[in-house]
Amino acid sequence: MKTIAIEEHWTTPAIDHLLRTATDDPSIALNDRADLPDRLLDIGDQRISWMDSAGIDRQILSVAPPGTHGFPAAQAIALSREANDLVSAAVEKHPSRFRAMTLLPMSDPDAAVAELERTADDPAHVGIMSYGRSGDRPLDDPAYDDLLGTAAALGRPVFVHPQIPTGAVRKASYSGFSPDIDLALATYGLGWHYEAGLAVIRLILRGTFDRHPALQVVLGHWGEVVLFALDRIDSLGHAAAHLQRRVSEYFRTNIHLATSGMLVPRLLRTALEYTTADRILLSGDYPFHQLDAAAITEFLRELPDPADREKIAHGNAAALYRIAG
Repeated sequence: MKTIAIEEHWTTPAIDHLLRTATDDPSIALNDRADLPDRLLDIGDQRISWMDSAGIDRQILSVAPPGTHGFPAAQAIALSREANDLVSAAVEKHPSRFRAMTLLPMSDPDAAVAELERTADDPAHVGIMSYGRSGDRPLDDPAYDDLLGTAAALGRPVFVHPQIPTGAVRKASYSGFSPDIDLALATYGLGWHYEAGLAVIRLILRGTFDRHPALQVVLGHWGEVVLFALDRIDSLGHAAAHLQRRVSEYFRTNIHLATSGMLVPRLLRTALEYTTADRILLSGDYPFHQLDAAAITEFLRELPDPADREKIAHGNAAALYRIAG
């Protein structure tokens, strides 16, 4: 069965260097485990060799967190442009194996729109990799509304990826243990997932999908905790009377769920309680997770309908990201 895996990470030497030398984001240390640095820097033959062994036909490449979201505008603009050109060249060289999510300089909302428009006609670029916050500015800030409207008009889905909470939030909620435990709790242990899930709930509450009904957003890790609290979250409708629909309804029209390497049958069953197989995407979260063909096959067998297996394996991604062939 054909497979398309989205949210498959890479980075550039320049972004990697600046993150290590000019930022205070402690989550960068998580990119140094085992052979991750080499795998993140490769978008060529080594990656394709692994894809072949794992049974992955195509990856949608995305710059690893935190991208350029924490950089000053001038640096973010230059490094985002360089990354987008590099990944375009990789896709041009391997058009049957790769597509890419565009990296945007979110510290300058106008520049982010300009970069999105610059790549609009590039067939390599099929989506956007973003985070719920750039500095202290959340993605639902009105400054980004033009960008989100442009994404909707271009048919570019926005992947809202986890990021580490701000220093103040980490100190208040994720500290007091050891440095290793504090970092783990603030990132993959819980903090990452709350950050991304909350960002999408904020987009809903801001009325983003009412203004831009064509906008499509992707949440990894089966909805970043939010999905499993959606019955309770729906009660926000009592206060958010300006919304056209209940919060949960936007998950059936504007939000897609990615597996992010978590091929767990019970998570699939729960997801299907709230959405349909049409809105679930296969995601390996490479190289942080490394799927294999047997695990993918076993997971897809949890779906009794062969048509649903095809959708999650590749059909949904091909439709959402407009990938032919």
